[in-house]
Amino acid sequence: MEKYRRWQHDQEYLALVSDLLAKPEVQRLADFTQHHHSTRLEHSIRVSYTSYMIGKQLHLDVRAIARAGLLHDLFYYDWRTTKFDLGTHAYVHPRIALHNAEHLTKLSPVERDIIIKHMWGATLALPKYPESYVVSLVDDYAATAEFMHPWRMRMLAKLGAATVVNGK
Repeated sequence: MEKYRRWQHDQEYLALVSDLLAKPEVQRLADFTQHHHSTRLEHSIRVSYTSYMIGKQLHLDVRAIARAGLLHDLFYYDWRTTKFDLGTHAYVHPRIALHNAEHLTKLSPVERDIIIKHMWGATLALPKYPESYVVSLVDDYAATAEFMHPWRMRMLAKLGAATVVNGK
């Protein structure tokens, strides 16, 4: 997952999100496991930076993508054990994240839409902006990659060992 650490050296990206990354409310995400094998902060940065890179290629609003991507999961509970009467985690947590994000920074309409609609597919609300689709799809991809990472590494190790044994 080394490619996901490139964000640390990308000055354009850091200029967009460094104020958010410095906030204790964002750093607190490191205390929560996300997809079994990552923290919520690692996941949020991965979604933010990957979406930012795609947004650059598509000439989209990269500021909104980077910032809202970082804030899309700004909630402080274990989603595997905490349940709500108001609906599923897929429905509730974007609303909590939006509420929390609005207390950290001023949000543009695009950023609001990204945060509230990032669970598109699991919820019915269609994103309004292309930026929202990018973050939603990258979020799905990142969640799958994070969950599968240990198994992928084991499989690659076994394939590597098989290659050596077979002389290939």
